[in-house]
Parts: sequence; structure tokens; C-alpha cells
Amino acid sequence: MTIRGGGSPRDDRAAAPERPSMAHRLGDAAVRSRPGRPAGGAPVRSGTMSASEMVGRGARGRGSGSLRFFLFLLLAAGLVLALLVTVGRPIVRGVVVSLAGENPSALGIGFVADMVREDLGSALTDPAGPATADVPFVVAPGDTAATIATRLAAVGVLRDPRAFVLISLERNTSTSYQAGDFVVRQTMTPDQLASALLAPPAPDLHIVLSIRSGLRLEQIAALIQAKPADHGIAALTMSASAFLDLVRTPPASLLKDYPWVQIPKGGTLEGYLAAGDYSILPDATPDQLVRMMLDRFLSEVGPERMKVAAARGLTWLQVLSMASIVEEEARLDSERARIAGVLQNRLSPRTEAAGFLGSDPTVFYVNDTLQLAALPMPKWVDYVFWAPFQGALPAKLPAALAAYNTYTSKGLPPGPICTPTVASIDAALTPDTRGGYLFFLAKKDGTTIFSKTYAEHLLAIQKYGA
Repeated sequence: MTIRGGGSPRDDRAAAPERPSMAHRLGDAAVRSRPGRPAGGAPVRSGTMSASEMVGRGARGRGSGSLRFFLFLLLAAGLVLALLVTVGRPIVRGVVVSLAGENPSALGIGFVADMVREDLGSALTDPAGPATADVPFVVAPGDTAATIATRLAAVGVLRDPRAFVLISLERNTSTSYQAGDFVVRQTMTPDQLASALLAPPAPDLHIVLSIRSGLRLEQIAALIQAKPADHGIAALTMSASAFLDLVRTPPASLLKDYPWVQIPKGGTLEGYLAAGDYSILPDATPDQLVRMMLDRFLSEVGPERMKVAAARGLTWLQVLSMASIVEEEARLDSERARIAGVLQNRLSPRTEAAGFLGSDPTVFYVNDTLQLAALPMPKWVDYVFWAPFQGALPAKLPAALAAYNTYTSKGLPPGPICTPTVASIDAALTPDTRGGYLFFLAKKDGTTIFSKTYAEHLLAIQKYGA
């Protein structure tokens, strides 16, 4: 049973009471939620909304949404920029550096210059290498820092052309370089190169030191000792004794820069100082000259010949020793290989020579060494090197020096007796042993007679003279 209030009993079939309209419900709600104005004011506003009000409210909603979207874009751009500065910086730098390489003028832009400077690293401040040889360089009319930098890199005195361009832009000298002839070196930094090309040196400041082929170390020292002033310029100030000390006992710092130089412990640079004309300043140091000579030796001989020596089972020092003897024995390039073949045949213990080279220049080398030791260096200028002498060598010689006498010591001498030419080195690498010749004799007309036996050799001496 359901207890109800007063009224007639429930009739499920009775009609439902009428529901208020939507406008009434909205109006009631508006009236309940918004109290009317005080008496005398405007009538209380109903809950209905006009079309213009709805449009205005929608526009205000879209305006605040656009502002939020704009702020979102700013935040996203900031995050992307932060990523580019950190994680993506190498990528950005790579692109910028690449573009700067193709367009050197872009180095004038601050952030581009900073990224290129970071990419260059030590190439911006360090020299291209240890070579001290003077390198002729010409600046043509109309040259700019970019065109100059490309050619400096091509001749091997600049590691990266951008370094020169960047320094020139910072100095505001990219178009100020003077046309003319210059001398540059691999040991110059990019900054020093820029300075050197702003004011060309007077060409008559240099002294030309001409060193012919086949000289031994003491002959080069004597040449330095005798070098006079050239064209009224001050004489070469280099100490001949300091030069000789350097080449006789090369320091580890020098040998480290030339690892291809093979010398025994306590050995000298005999055989490695290339001949040629060297343009040097009056105050050039022995170290500078020696490095120039070593650089030229490598450029003329090349590393491939050293590989050939190894393929033949020979050390480079052995090749130079053989080549230096060929250098002093031969008169014609066409006969160097045959003379080397004679020396190669003599090294066999099964031949008539029984392993003795029996080369006269090695005896002259020993005698000159003894004579020079008894002379003050200033008198070396007048000494006649490689000359035949009367009598014989002393019976007792220092062991190291006695090994150079190939009449009494078998095999090759411990080292070269002079600096050989490339032609003599090639002969030592590929000796012509055909014919089995063991002896040769230089004729007065410059040609050479080759003999297989000592008896034939004696007949040649009787016919053509010793």
C-alpha cells in the first residue's frame, strides 16, 4: 500500500499535465539565476539571446583560440631553434661551412665566420708543414684573397684556403695584396702568409748557394765557408762548422720530421743532401738549409724508389751506398747501370773479386777524411777533394773509417760517400749484370772499357792507360 496525500485515487489513464514550453523553461531559469533590477530601472532581461549576440560571442571565442595557437607556434619555434643550436648544430654548421667554401665572400658574415673558424681548428693558426724551402709565388694583378688562397694551397704552403680568406677579411685586406713575385714557405702560418704577401721582399736579398752533385758533407761545408757576398749584399752568415755539426750528428727533432731517412746509430746525413741551387737569405740557419736539401731529395727521388729497394731485399742505406760509389765512378749516364752491375757482380764471393768492391773513390774518401781532420776548416776551401794520392793509407785506421776501404773490407761500406744523383740511384736499383763483367776502366775520351777477368783488365790498362 502506498500512502498518499489527499486527493482522488491514482488513475494511470489520466492525461499527463501539460509541459512548459522551452522558452518558458529558459525564461524561468534566467529569472531564477538573475535577479531583476531595482524599481525604476530597466526591466529584467529574459534568458533569450539574439542572433547578433551569439555571433559576437563566437567571434570572441575564436579570437582567444588564435592567440593560443600563435603562442603555441612561438613555443614550438623556440624548441626547434634550441634543438638546432644543440643537437642539430653540427648539421647546420656542415651546411654553412659547405656554402662558405663555395662562396668565400660569405665569410664576411659574423655567424658564418664563427662556424668556419670552429671548423678550421688548428688549420687557422698552424703552418702547413715543416718544409723550410723557399717557394716562389706570384700575385697577379686583380688577384683577391680567394684566388690567392687557392694557389697557396696548391703549392703546399696553406692547409685550408678558407683560413687565408678569413684572416684577410678580418684584416680588411682581401683586395689589398700587391702584384709581384714573392717567396713563401711551408713553415709560415696563414697569418704570416697574409703579412708576407702585403709587402713583397726585394728579390736581391737572397743569396744563391749552388751545390753540384757528388759532393760529400765536408765539401758542402767548405762551400759555405767560402761563400762571398752576392751583388753587394751582405755575405752568408751561416757558420760552416755549425752546419757540419748538424749534418754529422742530426738531432732527433730533425730526424722525426724525416722518417724516411735511414741512418745507423751515430750515423750522418751523408748521401741525403740533394744538389741544386738554393735561394736563401743571408741569415739562413743550418737547420733551414738542411731541411731544404732533404725536401728536395725526397721530391726528386720519391718514395716509390724506396719501395723498390725493399722489394729487392735491400735497405735504403745500402742502395744509397752503392749509388754513391756509382756517382763517383761513372762519367756517362748511359754507363751507370753497367758500372753498378760490375759492383753487384763483385759482391758475390764466388767471383774473382771474392766480395771486395775494390773501388778507388772509397779509398779517396778515407784519405780525404784523414787529411781534413788535420786541417783547420778555413783551409778546406783550397783542399782538392777526390784526388788520387801517392803512397798508401795508414796500416791502422779507426774501425769505422777502415770499413770504407773496399779493397780491404768486403761488401758495401757502412754508408754513402757522397750524395748520389737520381740516375746513380736508378742504376743501383736496377744494375746491369749481363755479361758477368768484373772490371772497368775509364778511357780519356770519357767512355768506359768493361772486362770479365783481371787479365783482360790489365790488357786494357796497357792499351788505354790507367
